[in-house]
Amino acid sequence: MIETPTHTTEPIVTGSSVLGVQCVDGVVLACDTLASYGSLARFQRITRLHQPAPGVVIAGGGEYSDLQQLFRITDNIFRQEFCQEDGYELSPRALHSYLARVLYGRRSRMDPLYNSLAVAGKGRFLGCIDLYGTAFESEAVATGIGALLALPLIRKQWHAALAMDEGVRLLEECLRVLYYRDCRALRSVQVAKVSDSGEVLISEPYELSNLQWKVAQAAEEV
Repeated sequence: MIETPTHTTEPIVTGSSVLGVQCVDGVVLACDTLASYGSLARFQRITRLHQPAPGVVIAGGGEYSDLQQLFRITDNIFRQEFCQEDGYELSPRALHSYLARVLYGRRSRMDPLYNSLAVAGKGRFLGCIDLYGTAFESEAVATGIGALLALPLIRKQWHAALAMDEGVRLLEECLRVLYYRDCRALRSVQVAKVSDSGEVLISEPYELSNLQWKVAQAAEEV
């Protein structure tokens, strides 16, 4: 009897939440730079944001080696498209759909890629995919524990006229909340901005400022 592989259902080195918000002039993605080895904050300067082609950015949480594999898959897709020289350009929505099929196919073979992804692209596209291949588009997305802690905050403050600079500040505030509440989060973060026309800017890692620990002090006094 052939045994089903189980190593893929036991992630070892993992990244936490990814956040995304749709703005009037583009899309913003944000995440921290930590890859945890179990509960150890082992790798503190990794990147979970990837630009496989002009006008599109992918960000992911979960098993980091699986995320690297997905980045290689997307690089190969766009490399093949470039070599075809047929004038066709894979859209962010098409890539989002393709990655959903990849994740669903691996899940159906009981050999999943243990990741949740956010895809942002030109035309203000923003989509999310979980490890089962469930895919959807929304004006605000979050993966991991961020879907519980950060997504309600984003939805509460989101409005149709939100500019990208405001979106960055909103996601930074949500990352502060995650740093307070998520033991797999880090204060070192990266932000990616994709404009409506397809211009991409991925920041260098930087540390969140204005962190407040007065709540923790008050909790000790109770």
